[in-house]
Amino acid sequence: MKGLVALIMLVSLMLTGCEEQPEQQLEFRVGLIAPVTGQISEVGRATVEAAEMAVAAANQQGGLVINNKQYRVVLLTEDNQDNTEHTISAALRLINQKNVSAIIGPQASRNAIPAARYAEYAKVPLLSPWSTNPRTTLNKDWVFRVAYVDTFQGQLMAKFAYDELGSRKAAVLYDVSSDYNRKLAEVFSTEFQALGGLVVAFELYTRDAPNLEEQFRQIQLATPDILFLPNYYNEVPDQARQARAAGITAQLLGSDSWAQIPETEREALEGAYFSAHFAIDKADGKALNFRARYREAYQRDPDDVAALTYDAFGLLFEAAKRSGGTEPQGLRDTLKSMPVYEGITGRIEFRGSGDPIKSAVLMAVKDGQFIFSRWVVPPEIP
Repeated sequence: MKGLVALIMLVSLMLTGCEEQPEQQLEFRVGLIAPVTGQISEVGRATVEAAEMAVAAANQQGGLVINNKQYRVVLLTEDNQDNTEHTISAALRLINQKNVSAIIGPQASRNAIPAARYAEYAKVPLLSPWSTNPRTTLNKDWVFRVAYVDTFQGQLMAKFAYDELGSRKAAVLYDVSSDYNRKLAEVFSTEFQALGGLVVAFELYTRDAPNLEEQFRQIQLATPDILFLPNYYNEVPDQARQARAAGITAQLLGSDSWAQIPETEREALEGAYFSAHFAIDKADGKALNFRARYREAYQRDPDDVAALTYDAFGLLFEAAKRSGGTEPQGLRDTLKSMPVYEGITGRIEFRGSGDPIKSAVLMAVKDGQFIFSRWVVPPEIP
């Protein structure tokens, strides 16, 4: 009898071992490089918030459905501290140690450009939401952006200054050590002069030398109609105050990096205009829903960085669904050939390159608020 019991138990154990074990949940590993700390930490905060919201939305129904299978999106965040060396280390860590299928970020062009080189070499798709410098995607097959490029942005601001404001004498102050600032300053100046205007002052500085007294003295002596400040949000308010203190009365113009300037710092910018990606006061449909969910989650409105970051994740998720998997090659190929994507920041279409065809928003500063002025549509969009 004991032998029979032992035999039954043995057979039972063997049958149990033969039962199919539940499959381990599939993962879609996505890297995020953001300046959580450093000089532009507000950009980092908006980046992380929008990323976490996008991932949560994808995972709340059990995961992203790709080729009839559910994938849990795993977000792997690296703080690059708005620093080139940390950016490179973050990219290498995500690619070589954390085995990500794609990278979102970095945001600032000065960080996106070096990260893009490593992503290209490793053949891992990289989507920078906010970088506008052409060098980020130049001669690269694995690198994309969500924002328009500085060539378009610089030209539209020069045309606006010359055609709409009637300006004929322009001054420019820019950080020569930053790819973003330098390229925008060059494009704006070239276009403004091509239209028939004069660039009467073209002043430069570096972030490690913030005393701009001499630069503003030269600008004041040149008596420009407009002063173009294509610099980061953490520097512009003080530059505007210094300009006014130096007796400069010129109309102030800016670029998309102004969108992060807090309301408490906008007094000296009253009446200025700048190019942007997202107008919160014009949000409707998909964008209005995004605004409501962002407000509920973080008790504040989303800015350009948040909207662009959310679109980057939306593009990546759509590419995964269309490619039927999360392999880097499939994601890259699908992004290049994907039809128009209607995002939070508008219509996005790559047409075989990493630079999207998309419109810009022109914003005005009025009573401390950023107010929608108009859409600027590139000629490629019929």
